[in-house]
Parts: sequence; C-alpha cells; structure tokens
Amino acid sequence: MKLCMIGTGYVGLVSGTCFADIGNQVYCVDKDINKIKKLNSGISPIYEPGLDELIKKNFNAKRLIFTTDLKKAINASDIIFICVGTPNKKGTLKVNLSFVYKCVREILSYSKKKKIIVTKSTVPVGTGDEIEKILKKKKKLFSIISNPEFLREGEAIRDFRYPDRIVIGSNSKSEFNIMKKLYSPLISKGAKFFTTSRRGAELIKYAANAFLATKITFINELANLCEKSGIDIEDVALGIGSDSRIGSRFLRAGPAYGGSCFPKDTKGLVSAAERFKIDLSIVKSVIKSNQERVNLLTKRVHKILGNNLKNKKISILGVTFKPNTDDMRDSTSLKMIPYYCKKGAIVTYYDPSGEKEEFKKLKNCEFKKNIKDTCKDSDLIILLTEWDEFKSLDFKKLNKKKNFKVYDLRNLYNPEEMLNKKIEYFSIGRPNTN
Repeated sequence: MKLCMIGTGYVGLVSGTCFADIGNQVYCVDKDINKIKKLNSGISPIYEPGLDELIKKNFNAKRLIFTTDLKKAINASDIIFICVGTPNKKGTLKVNLSFVYKCVREILSYSKKKKIIVTKSTVPVGTGDEIEKILKKKKKLFSIISNPEFLREGEAIRDFRYPDRIVIGSNSKSEFNIMKKLYSPLISKGAKFFTTSRRGAELIKYAANAFLATKITFINELANLCEKSGIDIEDVALGIGSDSRIGSRFLRAGPAYGGSCFPKDTKGLVSAAERFKIDLSIVKSVIKSNQERVNLLTKRVHKILGNNLKNKKISILGVTFKPNTDDMRDSTSLKMIPYYCKKGAIVTYYDPSGEKEEFKKLKNCEFKKNIKDTCKDSDLIILLTEWDEFKSLDFKKLNKKKNFKVYDLRNLYNPEEMLNKKIEYFSIGRPNTN
C-alpha cells in the first residue's frame, strides 16, 4: 500500500519506517526542511535503538521517502496518517489540536480522489467528528479512522512488530477490511485486531495511559509508606503483582512518570471528561500526586546532605525520563538539577543520549562524557535513569572521596551489599540500612 505519514516526530517516523519495512511505500512528510535533509542523509532526529539501521535499509530500498512536499505525498498515497503533536495548552489541561486541524485542511485542499485519513496522534474523544465537519464539503472523498499507537520509547520497533493489539476505530465497517490488510503481516504473527467505534478508539488510548500512570503513582505512594514502616516496597510489588488480576508491570517504585504520553494524556483525559461534565477524581489525584513526587524526591537530598547544599558536588547519572531514549519531556531532572544549582550545589551529569540543551545555561552545571568524570570527587551520586551501564558500577573506584553517598531512585542496588562496602546508600521505598 501507499502511505503518507504527516509529521516525522516519534510516532510518525517510527511508524512510517516500520510500515515501510513490512513492504509498503511510505512518504514521511515534515515542514522542517533541516529535519528532512538530515533524514535524507541517513541521520535520525530521535534516539531509538535500531531505528537508524531500519531507516537506511528502507530508504535505500526506495520504500521510505522523506519530503517537505505534502501535496505530492498526499496525492501519491491511499492512506494518510496524521502524526503531529497534540500537546497540552500552556497552563491548562486542554489539548491543543491546532496542528491536527491544520493537517486536515491541507489534506482537504490537496486531495483529488478518495482518501482514508487516520489519526495516529493521541486525540480527545470526538476529534474525528470535528474532522468530519471540516471535510463536510467533500465528505464523500474521505473516511476518518482512529488508529492510536502504543509504542514505548526505547522499545518502539519491537512494539510495532509484535503489538499486543491493533485498535481500529471507525463508524464505517467497510474500512476495517482495508486496515486489516495493511496490518496483516502483524496479525499473522499473533497481534489481536480489535475494532470499535471511532470515539471508542480515541478513548482507549487515553484510558490505557491513564490506567498505567495510576499504577505507577499508586506504587510510588506505597513506597512512601514502606519507608516509614520499615517494609521493602519490592516485596509488596512482587506480592501484589503476582495476582493475575493486577499484574507485575508498572509496579516499580521510582521517580514521577514523565515522557510524551502519561503527563499529557492524563491531563487530556480529564479535560475531555470535563467537556461531558464528568469528574474523573481518580485521574486528577494521579496528576497531583505525580507532580508532588518530583518535589518530594528532589528535596529529599536535604535529608542526605543537609539543608545547606552550597559547594556540595552532586553527580547525576541519567537525565532522560526513561532509558533508551533521548526524551526529556517531564523528566524529574528538569526540576531536580535547576533546584540544586539554585541552592549553590556544583552539579555534573552524564546521560548516554548526550548533553541536554535544557541545562546549558545553568550556573554550576556541567555535562561529562563518561561516568568516571561525572562521579569524581562527588559528595552525592544520584542514579536517576536506569540505563544498563549504570547497573553494575564500582562506586569506590569511581569516587575516591571519603564518605560520599549514593541516592538510588531506581533501586538498582542491594542495600545490604552497599552496607558491606561501607557506602552510605539511600533508595526508594526500602528500610534505611545505614
């Protein structure tokens, strides 16, 4: 099939590349000329394991085309995927759909024959209905489908190839067969092809992410209780996660959730519910608790180093919201590092995905190119993101300073082993062994 992906952000680029890899001809369109130039030179604008190789393979096979020419891409394609950003409006819970609607108007002006329009972007309930209103003049030329994505950053290629389910929402059953044909290589590998109404598909994406965000927030709140009551949160997580009704995934205590989906989608769901005069009190509580957790974990450093952080050297390992991605959106580090710098601490950080623009202008903050230089002479080493290279460190070799401390926000290390090595160690939701 011939596909057009409008937007070469995370969703559009990964999905487009993977669609090309299963035999389709895919046009990836973006108005950012520099981004398209880089992609045509084989340079990916995002960090995702395995994506660079897949782009080069399908680009060389001429199945993957990067262009700024939206008109050409639309008219050369049968199915058009809208993959643009849907951020929250600044300072509100509402979703900014201006990029989506702009795409729709451009599709309307360029299309000369029947097209299937698919919203891959995460959109509130009823967005498909609004798109139909925009297309009203040429309604017979278009079919509007919701096909939400469920790609995890760092695992996106595998998630595309081996999805739990493929959700297709349409108010016209005739479109299900076309989408089933498109996804047939994945369905043949065991993916469940789930069909519903268009509004149903729109809500499924929000509901799934809000539920997972709730699990993370729930285990983080329990971790606070465990610390006060001398219980190991990992025992609790294992105990409840072994119940098949609950499941073990997303029950790891740690920092607040971040990234491109959970913060945005929980807020978007609350906003969508308010349009229907429904109060989602649980989801609201999740949002509030998650925001408070950032402050709680950031200020806990005062209990470790004291109230005065001036000239204290703090080293942070990992600043992205999760490993195997360069995504900084809503990462705990965005509040943690500026707070320590403002308090007069000397902050060094290292992340495998490289230096971050967000910290370049901060006083007393420096990016280091390796773990050793980051941790040298530190008063405190903070493990913030669980990249694999942080999971078996010899802290005594990295830091010769006496009485340095380790603050492990991902529970990567065993408290008793750290005690035996005479390292002051602080973790999440576990009794303090010091």
